Amino acid sequence: MSAARLCHVELDDSNLPPPTPEIEQERKVALFDLMEDNSFALPGREDRPAPDGPFRLTLSIRERRLVFDVRTENGDPAAEFHLSLSPFRQAVKDYWQICESYFDAVKRLPPSQIEAIDMARRGIHNEGARLLQERLEGKADLDIDTARRLFTLVCVLHYGG
Repeated sequence: MSAARLCHVELDDSNLPPPTPEIEQERKVALFDLMEDNSFALPGREDRPAPDGPFRLTLSIRERRLVFDVRTENGDPAAEFHLSLSPFRQAVKDYWQICESYFDAVKRLPPSQIEAIDMARRGIHNEGARLLQERLEGKADLDIDTARRLFTLVCVLHYGG
């Protein structure tokens, strides 16, 4: 196993309303997929070398900011990033709107129409993942699949916040 990865991911949603069953399912799938395969590294700084992974990540929303609390495998602080939620608002809103359409379509539409909605959902998901990669540039290095799964978790937190 590579050291440039997340070994544990947790959402601190203690201040948020309980999730709907659909949101809880999105969360579970994203967490499962993230633990199966991810790429996450912290770059070195001028004054110190890059911390060694694997890392433990806690995502939360505090004071209207998205907080990435990154720790080493044994729990020592490695980094903490506070990102404005503003750049994510539209992508999150679009993502949940298309997800609602998808959840509804699965119940009543034929596979061809479900597939079209799912393609749109993937497009919005990719857009959100690229935005997350941009916002984390210079703070954390992650591949597109890891960014997609983390974006889903950002959506889950943002939905309740």
